[in-house]
Amino acid sequence: MKILFTPAVAVALLASSSSSFAFSPPPKRSASRALSSLSFSSTSGMSLVSLHQAINNDNDVYTKLYERRPRPKYIPGVIDDPNYVRIFDTTLRDGEQSPGATLTSSEKLEIAQMLAKLGVDVIEAGFPIASPDDFAAVQQIANVVGNDVLDDDDGYVPVICGLSRANPKDIERAWNAVKGAKLPRVHTFIATSPIHMETKLNKTPDQVVDIAVQAVKFARSLGCNDVEFSPEDAGRSDPEFLYRILGEVIQAGATTLNIPDTTGWNMPWEFGDLISKLLQNVEGADKVVFSTHCQNDLGLATANSLAGARAGARQLECTVNGIGERAGNASLEEIVMALALKGSTHFGNKLYTAVNPVYITPTSKMVTEYTGMPCQPHKAIVGANAFQHESGIHQDGMIKNKSTYEIMTPESIGLMRGESQSGAGIVLGKHSGRNAVGTRLRELGYDLPADKLNAVFDRFKQVAEKKKGGLEDEDLEALVTDQAGLQDALWQVTGLQVSTGMSGIPTATVKMRGPDHVERYVAA
Repeated sequence: MKILFTPAVAVALLASSSSSFAFSPPPKRSASRALSSLSFSSTSGMSLVSLHQAINNDNDVYTKLYERRPRPKYIPGVIDDPNYVRIFDTTLRDGEQSPGATLTSSEKLEIAQMLAKLGVDVIEAGFPIASPDDFAAVQQIANVVGNDVLDDDDGYVPVICGLSRANPKDIERAWNAVKGAKLPRVHTFIATSPIHMETKLNKTPDQVVDIAVQAVKFARSLGCNDVEFSPEDAGRSDPEFLYRILGEVIQAGATTLNIPDTTGWNMPWEFGDLISKLLQNVEGADKVVFSTHCQNDLGLATANSLAGARAGARQLECTVNGIGERAGNASLEEIVMALALKGSTHFGNKLYTAVNPVYITPTSKMVTEYTGMPCQPHKAIVGANAFQHESGIHQDGMIKNKSTYEIMTPESIGLMRGESQSGAGIVLGKHSGRNAVGTRLRELGYDLPADKLNAVFDRFKQVAEKKKGGLEDEDLEALVTDQAGLQDALWQVTGLQVSTGMSGIPTATVKMRGPDHVERYVAA
């Protein structure tokens, strides 16, 4: 079936499919920054009526999220628009380092293709020296995704990046893996904190500076004109030493300086202050792009990344669902939606990204399925409970105006809520109120008088106290039938016998009389 709606409708339809990442690639995006038409499977389970309602009910939100500004032309070390924030996704590298999150080469390719649809600026495809399979996966992504221009107007194609330690063998391996891409990048690193230099590297600060400089120079000598350098554990490093080593690698040819809070040690104000000081004190800071890479050991990775952006960082490294080493990384979906909703008002500058948020849900689901790492239900943006409501007070507000308890719509991230759960994420449980129960019953076709609704609601509360996970529509209908005195019952139980004990096989026999007044029984 072919459907022609607004760009927002077409993209939302794609993202709403129950098998969203099984679609063939959509048409290339036009200057409108979204799709104008789309062929889709009739199994998506999304009614056109509910789709229209979703768009019409939340038009202001859609206007804000879909009318994105053009992406600046990619130039290593330069961003023409000082308000633009590059999104560097490291799901396939740092994310895969989560214990138990191993991905196959084909799975990595599919995730990389989805990340390109999502519109990230940089895909860190892996650590090529780690294994032959990792090298092959990075190379395949560079050759396929790194050459697939997704926007004919601005020439968008993601940068494909490979990570390497600061030694020639690693760097050459990374370069050989990514050089087939239109926009290849090598990302090299060495630790700079006292504890790392003294106990892990057994190197002096002078030696570390020399290794870093030689690494960047070697990468440039191979023909790589886009080199990212990271001082590992920068969050616990001496700022004065960072000024020195970063200034040296800029002179050697680095184009992006990534500042990692490797252990998640910093508070947001500390990390933001560090970025500010680096921009003020590193010689040549105006010739490169500063980046952040924040771990989540204290649950502050997203906050630290946003603090870095507010202080002047213009590349933010993150992962889908926040997966990564130990407690994970800054969450891509949290960063993107925070900037989409507040980037123009709360960061000093009007910050923005070119990420297409309606691909957030299908990308999250793909990463969850392929890594085997489900999100906790209360995970911001993509958790199962992120757009669901059980409190009676909240449900009443949602029925009257969804903006009372939701600061974004699920449709804006590609999650089509449709007509289920009263179109407002209403989960009927023990905390639900009379308004929510009555509203859902009317939607199911039961317009009950006040006394019968009160009786159903009282029974609902009794059942909800014991039933975990909330009541489904079938449960509500059973309560209505129960309170109606079974007047419309077609079958009646006339006998029941159960036999059990410490030995032998338990048995049960049920006898019922049907509408023809004939009794029938079944035993098991």
